[in-house]
Amino acid sequence: MPKLLAEADRLLTSQTDNGSITAAALLVRQGSAEFVRAYGKAGLQTPFLIASPTKPMTATAVLLLRDRKQLQLSDAVTKYLPQFSGGDRESVTVKHLLNHTSGLPDMLPENVELRKRHAPLSEFVAGTCRTPLLFRPGTKVSYQSMGILLAAAIVEKISGQPLPEFLAANLFTPLKMTSTSLGLGSHQLASTAPCQVPAASDWDWNSPYWRKLGAPWGGAYSTVSDLAAFIELFTGVGPGPLTVDTRREMRSLQTDGLNQAWGLGWSLQPGSFGQTSSPATFGHFGSTGTVVWHDPAVALTCILLTTKPAEDSRNGLLGPISDLVARSLRA
Repeated sequence: MPKLLAEADRLLTSQTDNGSITAAALLVRQGSAEFVRAYGKAGLQTPFLIASPTKPMTATAVLLLRDRKQLQLSDAVTKYLPQFSGGDRESVTVKHLLNHTSGLPDMLPENVELRKRHAPLSEFVAGTCRTPLLFRPGTKVSYQSMGILLAAAIVEKISGQPLPEFLAANLFTPLKMTSTSLGLGSHQLASTAPCQVPAASDWDWNSPYWRKLGAPWGGAYSTVSDLAAFIELFTGVGPGPLTVDTRREMRSLQTDGLNQAWGLGWSLQPGSFGQTSSPATFGHFGSTGTVVWHDPAVALTCILLTTKPAEDSRNGLLGPISDLVARSLRA
């Protein structure tokens, strides 16, 4: 094992041994060489609530429909969701939803109220169609989970299927992602890794309500091996979901000249996934304490799933381990 990868392994081991992290799993793969290990109370098949790495999955569903010529990225959102109308909403396109330039907020002002009363996703969609835009679409990047929510609503409108079923049939099954689902799916709640948050409400990350909701911006469950199969799809050239050109498009810059670098569903922000990673590196962090990324320049995949929220683990764990993994191939 490369020295710096061994250091990453020791860091995870020490933080699970001292109780800072309840459960974690790490996969590092380059070609046929692979390091994969579970830590603490997790096994390699333990499903983690991955949070925002769900967003590229929802974006993939949209691009699958585009590949089938059922929509165009330049289509106005109101074409599919007529209730999303008035003012600058008319100029919001499907592409704006996928590269965080729609002007929609990350969360609705009434987000907490909706969750407290266990609102279904349809109420989040209705609220998003009413909420004011924060800026003129396409003029800047501002991270927006509610844009991803509307993208999901469009997929459901066109396909006639709930998004969890569409993803299972068209993405997870073809990629043999047998432990992945949007929402709890066939998983038992007790078999999933609980997040390290106080049990202060019946709508937090560990509540049955949230675990079953299947939020298209953050409600998927997966394992390190399944997520490696997913992210490596985007540099693959063999048959499978999405055309090769679409796979490349999703991990290519779609916000040129704006304040942040995004593809379609994937973050391309330089240095986010290891300071020595190449400019072609793409990935996503998750607020539950997760990060997935791939560097095509060296065919390097890194998947780290933990139960410690990113606000507490990004600087002390997710970021440092990404740095160690990226440097381990260059040491």
